[in-house]
Amino acid sequence: MAERRLECSWKRHVVEQLKQRDRVQRHAFEEIIHQYNRLLEKSDLQTVLSERYQSDKYDLQNRHDSSPGLDLSRNDSLQQEMAQMRIRHQEELTELHKKRGELAQSVIELNHQIQQKDKEIQSNEAKMEEYQRQIAELEGECRELRGKLQDLEQANQTLKDEYDALQITFGALEEKLRRTTDDNQELVSRWMAEKSQEANKLNAENEKDCKRRQAKLQKELAEAAKEPLPLDPDDDIEVLAEDSGKGTGETSPNRPLSRTPSVSESVQPGLVLPPDSRRRPGNSYGSSPECTETPSGVCADVRVPATALHVFEAHDGEVNAVRFSPGSRLLATGGMDRRVKLWEVVSGRCEPKGALTGSNAGITSIEFDSAGSYLLAASNDFASRIWTVDDFRLRHTLTGHSGKVLAARFLLDNARIVSGSYDRTLKLWDLLQVFIIIQVTLLINHIFFKKFRELELMGRVTSLDLNHDRTELLTCSRDDLVKIIDLRSNAVRQTFSAQGFKCGADWTRVTFSPDGSYVAGGSADGALYIWNVLTGKLERTLDKNHSSAINSVSWSPSGAYVVSVEKGCKAVLWSDM
Repeated sequence: MAERRLECSWKRHVVEQLKQRDRVQRHAFEEIIHQYNRLLEKSDLQTVLSERYQSDKYDLQNRHDSSPGLDLSRNDSLQQEMAQMRIRHQEELTELHKKRGELAQSVIELNHQIQQKDKEIQSNEAKMEEYQRQIAELEGECRELRGKLQDLEQANQTLKDEYDALQITFGALEEKLRRTTDDNQELVSRWMAEKSQEANKLNAENEKDCKRRQAKLQKELAEAAKEPLPLDPDDDIEVLAEDSGKGTGETSPNRPLSRTPSVSESVQPGLVLPPDSRRRPGNSYGSSPECTETPSGVCADVRVPATALHVFEAHDGEVNAVRFSPGSRLLATGGMDRRVKLWEVVSGRCEPKGALTGSNAGITSIEFDSAGSYLLAASNDFASRIWTVDDFRLRHTLTGHSGKVLAARFLLDNARIVSGSYDRTLKLWDLLQVFIIIQVTLLINHIFFKKFRELELMGRVTSLDLNHDRTELLTCSRDDLVKIIDLRSNAVRQTFSAQGFKCGADWTRVTFSPDGSYVAGGSADGALYIWNVLTGKLERTLDKNHSSAINSVSWSPSGAYVVSVEKGCKAVLWSDM
């Protein structure tokens, strides 16, 4: 309908233009045509008069010839009249010729104007054709735009319907989220209660295992007490005997040999024990190997490992952390199987001693306290946990981080713990009351700590370790460089690198030797690298026992052993023996 209306409008416009042109041109030629008609009439009149004059002249002449004397006066009057008529006709003819010339000039001018008008008409017709072509193109574009508009309107309607549906869905999901949040809170409460019950159950099982082991040990001691041992006077041996009035189980080298059992040791008559087998007062280990050792200070005899003494599968999956106890007799490993396993190092082998359970995700770091009585482990379930080593009981679960806990360490007094998480915070815990006493956000650490100097490393830092006197800091970073920073001068003292050494992960751990003379670190190719701190040169490379990237390395406080763990399931005990 709109197209037909548009077509009629431009046709009407063309008709009006043609009528206007006809009126203008006809008005210009009407006067010419009128004058031309008058000229034709006068010309016809002149022709008629001329014929009449000729016939009158002929008649007069005939009359004159027939009676010249009678009509002379009459002929004179006629001639005068004819002369006047001739003059008048001549003037009229002259006037007509003049007008004819003017009209001819007007015709020429009008023809010229007609030609100009024809050119203008042709130009206007060409313009009209161009305009019609443009109108046709515009009409095509209009049709396309109308089609697009319809499509957009349909799409808009579809989107509106989808939006309404999404609004309804959003409202339903919001209500579902609210209900789910309530259910989640209820489940978390139930889960915490169940975890508490599970922890109590695990502690009860560990206590039963401890009692079974103690009963077994007492039985073995009783059986061993039945057999008297030969005594050598040169041996430094004491006999456990009951001290009158005390019952403490202590012995004296001046006391004669006796087969009277000690009340505190529950030893059968006739049992003879070496002095280092006695239970030390105040030790919480019970019968563990740690009870026979005291944590040593600075090790004077550090052995550079050269041989793999024992290669064993430590966990079901990736092993992330490893640590020796302060007495070097116990080894702890942590893996993605959510367990911390304890191993006893005996005669160059790692014998399984037990497992610490309770974590809900993979273990990321392990730390013993300074006495070796407690073990601290961080895990990927946003928490850190503390176990007692002698009975494997879970004592504390430290929750509060909102991300994976990547590291946790005892402080010097063993009553406080600092933990670092993927949520970019540090938390300081008081174990006497088990609460957070300070939280430090790493993005604003300049508020809490005085910054003496900032040292920029080229890669992400994966590991930090202090030497025995806490004057040097060992760092490992993803630029495949191991550096020692002197904390007294706040400067990089030594940089270690080696061909083939690659930092395999963001949690690759390197370590100092107990005396700070050597640095050990594992590579992504499964090789163990040992550097000499004094010379800065690579001391040794051990590359034959690991099949995947080494995650962590620990050097025993005695200096005799090094243990490395990998992304596979293996651990390797190294020494120079």
